[in-house]
Amino acid sequence: MDIKDFIAPFAVWKRAFEKPFTVKKPIDDRPGAPRYRGFHINDADKCVGCGTCEAICMNKAIDMVPAPGHDAGPGDSGLRPRIDYGRCCWCALCVDICPSGSLGMSNEYVWIDSDPEVFRYTPGVEPKPWDGAELGYRRAEGYRLLDEHRVDMPELHHAEAVKSFLELVRGYSRQQAEKEADRCVSCGVCIASCPAHMDIPGYIKAVRDGELDTGLRLLYETNPFPEACGRICTHLCEEACSIGTGGDPVAIRWLKRYIADQVELSDYAKALPRAEAPTGRKVAVVGAGPGGLSAAYYLTLLGYKVTVFEKDGEAGGMLRYGIPEYRLPYPALDKDIGYIESLGVGIKRGVSIGKEITLAKLRADYDAVYLSTGLPTAYGLEVPGDKHPRVLDGVAVLAAATRGEELRLGERVAVIGGGNVAMDAARTALRHGAKVDILYRRREQDMPADAEEISEAKAEGARLVEKAIPLEVKDAAGAYAGKSAIFVWNDAVMVQKEPGKRPVPEPIPGAVREERYDSIIAAIGQGPDLSFVAESDGVPMKRFKPIVDADGKASTGTVAGAPVFAGGDLVNDRKDAISAIADGHRAAVGIDRLLGGKGA
Repeated sequence: MDIKDFIAPFAVWKRAFEKPFTVKKPIDDRPGAPRYRGFHINDADKCVGCGTCEAICMNKAIDMVPAPGHDAGPGDSGLRPRIDYGRCCWCALCVDICPSGSLGMSNEYVWIDSDPEVFRYTPGVEPKPWDGAELGYRRAEGYRLLDEHRVDMPELHHAEAVKSFLELVRGYSRQQAEKEADRCVSCGVCIASCPAHMDIPGYIKAVRDGELDTGLRLLYETNPFPEACGRICTHLCEEACSIGTGGDPVAIRWLKRYIADQVELSDYAKALPRAEAPTGRKVAVVGAGPGGLSAAYYLTLLGYKVTVFEKDGEAGGMLRYGIPEYRLPYPALDKDIGYIESLGVGIKRGVSIGKEITLAKLRADYDAVYLSTGLPTAYGLEVPGDKHPRVLDGVAVLAAATRGEELRLGERVAVIGGGNVAMDAARTALRHGAKVDILYRRREQDMPADAEEISEAKAEGARLVEKAIPLEVKDAAGAYAGKSAIFVWNDAVMVQKEPGKRPVPEPIPGAVREERYDSIIAAIGQGPDLSFVAESDGVPMKRFKPIVDADGKASTGTVAGAPVFAGGDLVNDRKDAISAIADGHRAAVGIDRLLGGKGA
């Protein structure tokens, strides 16, 4: 060994007191390239907190955390990505995958601090000098790791569809369903927007994996009407879908339908849970619509003996008597109802509470009562002449079509209203050979009907007359007397009266118009029929609705008899099937808790 080998280590000590070569900001004059992948930026208002960036990060450098000023709401989890630069490898996969396009990277790459904890931060929430940087890495225009276009749904052409009541939407094939399921990133943002809080990512994964029995079980955990909801659900979940922030939302409703369509009713029992041992308790349900039958289903699973009382000849409520068969074929609805009955739920059809049997009698004979009677009473036009014999009730027209009765609408039909009942009435009239005008007091964008219902009605030939305020209905003269009616309306202009509220229609002076129609169908809304609830029943009311708590229980006070619960359209302002189903499920849990079941 050479003597230098011993001396060399001591030679470095002469450098100990020299000025160090390191400086605090060594490369101030070397900015990153225009598309350099530097520190992250995020438009926190555009971000929906889906967590797709967290899921794709191979280094576990992203955590979704609560963000002050960004509360959870429809389509927004309230979370935002926190980046850990001790783990980040700057690959930018998080930017490429971001459905909303909110996430990017600045071209800044110099950040010096003695505290390692500061290198974990939430872009767009914790201010940084590079916020709003125009340079840096962004997802290229037109480039997406995710497929932004949904798989087209096979449908009958409108010119063909309007000739019959055959189902318009044909349903996905296996290949189409699995391809559409592949678009889901399983973020779960949709769950909060679903009134029933269905496990949407779970059942979509089941479609993707070909495990339809698992998918069916997940559907029935919160919704015993998958065939119906797979066709007519208002699909609020799709409005919240994170994929929809930069493309088409995942076809969640159609994938639900796919599962239910593929599993035969005879195989349901293999996939779904069996009822628990009988409790010896009995529950009465008034109304065999989706809300009442959902309550019956979940109560039966809990071991209760349930009897449902239905005034009409068939079960289904508005699903049967308010939705035409081209949207919801009766065999599909019967499949949902059939499985519920197969568990032992008794449905007494053609029995009107208040006539054949009183509510007081139900309260005396059963341990609990659930009211889910919907909104069967149509509102009138409330204008002079609205009792004319050619002014028809929209709900009654749809119910008559369901029963196969002759409608005799005539050649020219006016439908007054802008909701789904109005669209269904118009499309039913078109299928009976009539020329149809839809008159609505506001604009098309203000109509409460589903956008697809409006576009389909127009595509099938209905003419939309916007900003038409009803004034009067008069009898037609001459040969048309008694056979037709004159509908009179005032053209309107939309006026913004209060900031933040929707404009209101105001009549244009002198702009009065009238047309002759063979039938005028009023479809401006419905109300409840609570004539069967006597004052002595002790069910509290406010504005013609039972007052209920979070479980749907009506505070019946000291009145003798079983507790009364209520739900569905009768008390729920959303007035859609999935909300009624959620109410029924919630009431079943509440009844079980009250009667000392497992949830007590």
